[in-house]
Amino acid sequence: MIPAFLVTHSGGFHADELLSSVVLSRLFPKARIVRSRAPEWITPGADRIIYDVGGAYDAAAQIFDHHQRGAPLRGDGQPYSSFGLVWEHYGRDYLAALGLPQAHIEALHASFDASFVLPIDLMDNGALSPSIAGPLAGLTLPSLLETLKPVFDEKDPEAENRAFHAALAIAGSFVEARIAQSAAKLRAEALVHQAIVDTGEGRILELPAGMPFRPAIVKAGADHLLFVVHPRDKDWCLTTIRRADEGFEVRADLPAAWAGLTDRDLEAACGVEGASFCHNGRFIAAARTREAALAMAELAVREAVSNGTR
Repeated sequence: MIPAFLVTHSGGFHADELLSSVVLSRLFPKARIVRSRAPEWITPGADRIIYDVGGAYDAAAQIFDHHQRGAPLRGDGQPYSSFGLVWEHYGRDYLAALGLPQAHIEALHASFDASFVLPIDLMDNGALSPSIAGPLAGLTLPSLLETLKPVFDEKDPEAENRAFHAALAIAGSFVEARIAQSAAKLRAEALVHQAIVDTGEGRILELPAGMPFRPAIVKAGADHLLFVVHPRDKDWCLTTIRRADEGFEVRADLPAAWAGLTDRDLEAACGVEGASFCHNGRFIAAARTREAALAMAELAVREAVSNGTR
């Protein structure tokens, strides 16, 4: 039965029930969100899904709380919040509702759970402190969402509900944008993989557009690649490949003689007509044509190899 009500607790809101509401309201857009702790609302029934309130977890009865004794744990013993429980049971349907390919849903469900849902679960249960983010602690998503609560001396009794729904729209934007980025990475992976095959033993990977490329390069074990070339809106880009997900060390830098130069100065330095820009950090350059970008890439490879890079 399609629920008529999505029931969560009243009072101050947190990231877990907000994000649960994002998922459920997308799947059941006609259902009314009810924020209440009244027994008549938080008692399971066929017409409702209850989450982050009610003192029970029973997927068959459509109640998803995690505050009670014996609250559910993940397979590795880490705690769920209501968001994790809702994502476990409804996340795949949510991804399908966003129009994502069926072949990608399981991978996206797992990756979003690990990178987005689990940190929310841990923080909500006190198993992870935002303080680990140091000066950025107040800029974590749960902290930012909570800044949308009414101030303590707000007198309007409807202020909490208005703030909840305003925060819900913002939270939904973050969830959908994050999933869109993850879905794009999966689409890019297939394109990058084919480009790697086409490149063979060459050191320069040419892509049909700018896209995430490092995960596919690592997955393919293409350690011989040093630079990537692809078209942009009005020019062509030459970029380096980072050695690791974290940090800025790259497999090979662009030539030091190009650093910080543009247009005629860069053309003179590299001898390539159409060279237009090289970042002072030597991790990205640009050219006006494909031929110029590839010529710059060949020069960069030659210097990197002569300097002992692979």
